[in-house]
Amino acid sequence: MKKLITSLALVLVALSSHAITPLWMRDARISPDGSEIVFCYKGDIYKVPAQGGAAVQLTTQASYEANPVWSPDGKQIAFASDRNGNFDLFIMPADGGIARRLTFHSALEIPSAFTPDGKFVLFSASIQDPANSALFPTGAMMELYKVPVSGGRTEQVLATPAEWVCFDKSGKNFLYQDRKGFEDEWRKHHTSSITRDIWLYDTQTGKHTNLTNRGGEDRNPVYAPDGTSVYFLSERNNGSFNVYNFDLNAPQEVKAITTFRTHPVRFLSISDKGTLCYTYDGELYTQEPNARPKKVSVDLVRDDEKEMAALRFSQGATSASVSPDGKQVAFIVRGDVFVTSTDYATTKQITNTPAKEASVSFAPDNRTLVYASERTGNWQLYTAKIARKEEANFPNATLIEEEVLLPSKTVERAYPQYSPDGKELAFIEDRNRLMVLDLKTKKVRQVTDGSTWYNTGGGFDYEWSPDGKWFTLEFIGNRHDPYSDIGIVSAQGGTIINLTNSGYISGSPRWVLDGNAILFQTERYGMRAHASWGSQQDVMMVFLNQDAYDRYRLSKEDFELLKEFEKEQKKAKKKDDDKKKDGNKSKKEKADKEKDKADKAGDEEELEDKADKNDIIVEFNGIEDRIVRLTPNSSDLGGAILSKDGENLYYFSAFEEGYDLWKMNLREKDTKRLHKLNSGWASLMLDKEGDIFLLGSRNMQKMDAKSDALKSISYQAEMKMDLAAEREAMFDHVYKQHQKRFYNLNMHGIDWDVMTAAYRKFLPHIDNNYDFAELLSEWLGELNVSHTGGRYSPRSNGDVTSNLGLLFDWNYQGKGMQIAEIIEKGPFDHSRTKVKAGCIIEKINGDEIAPDKDITALLNNKAGKKTLISLYDPQNKERWEEVVKPITSGQLNGLLYKRWVKQRAADVEKWSGGRLGYVHIQSMGDGSFRTVYSDILGKYNNCDGIVIDTRFNGGGRLHEDIEILFSGQKYFTQVVRGREACDMPSRRWNKPSIMLQCEANYSNAHGTPWVYKHRNIGKLVGMPVPGTMTSVSWETLQDPSLVFGIPIIGYRLPDGSYLENTQLEPDIKVANSPETVVKGEDTQLKMAVDELLKEIDSQKK
Repeated sequence: MKKLITSLALVLVALSSHAITPLWMRDARISPDGSEIVFCYKGDIYKVPAQGGAAVQLTTQASYEANPVWSPDGKQIAFASDRNGNFDLFIMPADGGIARRLTFHSALEIPSAFTPDGKFVLFSASIQDPANSALFPTGAMMELYKVPVSGGRTEQVLATPAEWVCFDKSGKNFLYQDRKGFEDEWRKHHTSSITRDIWLYDTQTGKHTNLTNRGGEDRNPVYAPDGTSVYFLSERNNGSFNVYNFDLNAPQEVKAITTFRTHPVRFLSISDKGTLCYTYDGELYTQEPNARPKKVSVDLVRDDEKEMAALRFSQGATSASVSPDGKQVAFIVRGDVFVTSTDYATTKQITNTPAKEASVSFAPDNRTLVYASERTGNWQLYTAKIARKEEANFPNATLIEEEVLLPSKTVERAYPQYSPDGKELAFIEDRNRLMVLDLKTKKVRQVTDGSTWYNTGGGFDYEWSPDGKWFTLEFIGNRHDPYSDIGIVSAQGGTIINLTNSGYISGSPRWVLDGNAILFQTERYGMRAHASWGSQQDVMMVFLNQDAYDRYRLSKEDFELLKEFEKEQKKAKKKDDDKKKDGNKSKKEKADKEKDKADKAGDEEELEDKADKNDIIVEFNGIEDRIVRLTPNSSDLGGAILSKDGENLYYFSAFEEGYDLWKMNLREKDTKRLHKLNSGWASLMLDKEGDIFLLGSRNMQKMDAKSDALKSISYQAEMKMDLAAEREAMFDHVYKQHQKRFYNLNMHGIDWDVMTAAYRKFLPHIDNNYDFAELLSEWLGELNVSHTGGRYSPRSNGDVTSNLGLLFDWNYQGKGMQIAEIIEKGPFDHSRTKVKAGCIIEKINGDEIAPDKDITALLNNKAGKKTLISLYDPQNKERWEEVVKPITSGQLNGLLYKRWVKQRAADVEKWSGGRLGYVHIQSMGDGSFRTVYSDILGKYNNCDGIVIDTRFNGGGRLHEDIEILFSGQKYFTQVVRGREACDMPSRRWNKPSIMLQCEANYSNAHGTPWVYKHRNIGKLVGMPVPGTMTSVSWETLQDPSLVFGIPIIGYRLPDGSYLENTQLEPDIKVANSPETVVKGEDTQLKMAVDELLKEIDSQKK
């Protein structure tokens, strides 16, 4: 709980015993008169004298406050707060007090500056580009707005991104830092086209001037008091961020003001008298002109209590496992192990650590659990056993004994599985080797050596055979990562036998039919995704011996006859065996046998099962001919399992939205959707009775083996979590994951342990996930790599701004909002509407839109709801009303993207006279590829050339497919009775093309243009692309609102260099200027059209 201590006496008393020196002070700004500094700490705004002293807390809400900005007279502070569920602008007196809300849009709104007259606050947000602009529609590129300090209508200042605005005294000019693309804000040490530059904007002429224009970070500009020079933060000379200065008359002549090392200087501001203020290594500094930096001593009093959160979960498990007897389910939620009853909601917490546990499963005795834990900073194996014999299960156990197996500070062990007899434990060591522990002797043997697994995520799918003599596993059989095969290997170790030998991805192997076959999933027959993920899959089965295969191929009738024959054979054999034994037994023994007969009858089936498990026969000869596709249709598959009798296949498949449960009778080939579940991830497991368990994140269910009826398994997992300890454990996890998974072995030259220690010291000063995610980004940003940083997605119920599918005129100043354009396919795009450009929306649901009122507040939380719109046409003076259903921002963005593409295509057609086609690759994924393929070989097939636009593409994996598609060379023509019908190849583009790129290309949108250029397919036009070609693993932490990125795969060239941090230069460099792009001019596109036409015409000569 946050409290404001207003009594000076109390402050002075507290300072003697409870005052702290805060670290991780952020968003610092010095007051105009230079006497005070505001800063953010633990989600609140504080104020401290510039000379140092006791800090006064200005905000006391439970919300998160950030980005405080002083008014010119120093009497007010504007800031951002998420107290309404998303970041809006607020304003409050500089001494604290009631804060007034200024903005209401659900977009992120971040204040930047007051206007010099103090009447407006400027802020950045992604709300709406001008209707006539050529800007790419993306929420990542925010516009600049202003709102009156008294509240009211928001006005657009700039449509192009402008951050950290600083006005000169006249208000006619302001400085700002730009934003060109998607890179993490806190990345360091990179020199590329994505880095920020300092710009000067003339508010009277509308001219933008790039003052730095170089391949390094320049940001956070402030005017010197005389207005003739600029102070700013920059990374230069291979150093960290420091303060630099240049004269406006000679911006190329830069001089260093500070010389800090190792860590960045952040949050630069300046007083009217020229005192600089900034942060370094989490602390405040001031610096007078021509003087050295001076650390500001800050004493701060808070009455923080230990962060103990009482958490309850009835869903959200990240993994689960059923006990062999089907009476218990163990699961992981928020990183801890719980066990619940399958019949009751009784739930027991097994582990209670701030670190993460994973991969829980039961021993055959139903009384022992095994799992992996990272509590020591290194993945280790643990068992938990019910201590008292009188207690039958975990949910009702009072004493539980935990033991660590094979403790080590260096060797990682995870993904444990008990052998069928419970005497051994398999696990994965150091993320790639399959090992087995003899639980009695404690001896460990190696099964696989790790050479067949490249993924550093921690493990691979494997499973014991029912007889405990084999493992089936997924592995990389032919150095063709990530295209895995299915294999088997002796449980004693040895060579892995490749069962699939396919160039497709196969995985999820599991033993079925008493060990005579292996079920698995593969992409072999499914519709291929033109990316590295998303291909459709099938369930397949490989039979390990001819007898099992022959039995599978029998018709239902023949199989029933065979089963009856085998049953009679067993009875006869048993009868003969009993007779032989009885001949040598006494009468008493015979009587005892009769007495036990009834008891043994009930165990007969189980004994037969055990006998079968000891008879697994593996015949490798001809095994490739005993692989069978089971599913009738390829699809997006979840888990799959075979019924105990081997007659029915159950599998999760997503044909519509989420996963539904399907059932297929393997004899009759009858397939049906058994249960419509619309679920997320879920695994399928059998208990020893053959009942099937559906264990998922959203819900868990038990399905009766005979009736297929579902019964819900409910749980109430309750825990008390020390959030500070959990953050430290998550920090340790991020450290270890980068240490083990970072694509570059030398961590880009960073001493990872030293850098980790430098950032660890901030953890006690962080009590919220906003700051924690920012800490991760600052820390990981030291690695100078793309695809990393922390991300926090709060689970809030704040306002959600809906949209009418209209673009408004930002220059209109009258009553209501004037419509500039009706978006195609939006709510007003229908035959019955009278709305057109120029009409005025006067009211929404009867509420008038006055000149001092923002329309946003009237559109919050209206998506999908009938909304009354009152309209006025200035041309004919008509007033009328229409009812529409507003759409979400996501839906609007989709419509705006299609609009943007159509506009580019129309321009290309106009400029080329119909000779060229245009395609935009939205992402390097399957959907985009199919759109491009359809367009170039469909409506553009008769064009002379194609303009391929990759600008603002965030990546994926399409470089191979794009290379093949656009590198076609005509080799013959298909002719029908003398008429040319088609050129060959017919599935590739055989004509000239040209590719557009820009600074916002990311990841595979760097790799794809690189391949296009270096394979000599065509020219590149636009701006340089930063070197961001790595593959990433975005990992969700145990607090599921937090994720972080690890670049795990690099792409190396023959000369030994990597594409990461290697900028791709265009053949023709041209920028879209901020002055013209907002007016609809796409200079880069026009250049690409002219250049391609020139190339085509030159080839005809």
